[in-house]
Amino acid sequence: MITTRTGYLLAAIQTEAGPITTHRAEELLATSPFSHHRNSARKSLRTLTRTGQLIAHDDGGRRTYSLGAAA
Repeated sequence: MITTRTGYLLAAIQTEAGPITTHRAEELLATSPFSHHRNSARKSLRTLTRTGQLIAHDDGGRRTYSLGAAA
């Protein structure tokens, strides 16, 4: 059982194909029992990036995320 918003988001991202945006993370969190506001999604994405679970990419002024080596 996943007990944190960040853990839930990571598990959801692992089932996704392609890059993840903040908007997509917000949509994934909408099906969770956790807060799914945009700022909450951003915080979770930053945490996952800081811990090496995700890698941030800046593509033409748009930030996307992909799974990192630690995932």
